[in-house]
Amino acid sequence: MQELFIQLTHAVEGTPLIALGASFVWGVLSILLSPCHLASIPLIVGFIDEQGEISTRRAFKLALLFALGILITIGVVGAITAAAGKMMGDVGRYGNYFVALIFFVIGLHLLDVIPMPWSGAGKVGMKRKGALAALILGLVFGIALGPCTFAYMAPMLAVTFRLASSNLIYGLSLLLLYGLGHCTVIVAAGTFTEAVQHYLNWTDRSRGALVLKKVCGLLVILGGLYMIYITN
Repeated sequence: MQELFIQLTHAVEGTPLIALGASFVWGVLSILLSPCHLASIPLIVGFIDEQGEISTRRAFKLALLFALGILITIGVVGAITAAAGKMMGDVGRYGNYFVALIFFVIGLHLLDVIPMPWSGAGKVGMKRKGALAALILGLVFGIALGPCTFAYMAPMLAVTFRLASSNLIYGLSLLLLYGLGHCTVIVAAGTFTEAVQHYLNWTDRSRGALVLKKVCGLLVILGGLYMIYITN
């Protein structure tokens, strides 16, 4: 694993074409190889499953809004913590506890333990609230990623800062490709969930959909426990 990171770091600092490709791959791996980021997969899958019968296009839009929410928060939190002289993305112990609490609430909701006002396919205004809820969920989850995200972004940030005076566009392009790779996994997971539901002719009351929702609920709760574990 360490050798993989070393190779990717060298690739990011290599020729432009290889560096851009490596940035995208690094963004993908930042989801797949990090316990912090992996929690986003059951989170968005469970959220999409909660929407009931929606089109694959709408599932794509909701997953995209969730991913954009994460990136927006990462940027804001990174800027604020850096300006405060702290490690980029470090929101402190209580910030992580807050996000873990959100995870527990969502996980318990997916397990049908507690209700939420925007849940249920038959609720009035669900179509409008779904998009806003996806964005807000992404914004909240982005807080939790904190140092975990910036540890993966370090090579891109180092290259961008080094190129800022001579080739800022290239440096920003590396960050953009990283962000695209990061979002691709999340968006694919959310979109694929709805595509499978259509293929299997699931509804929100189908046994398969109920099992999927409960599994996602358990995984989200485990994600919250992991955040508490790494905070202590």
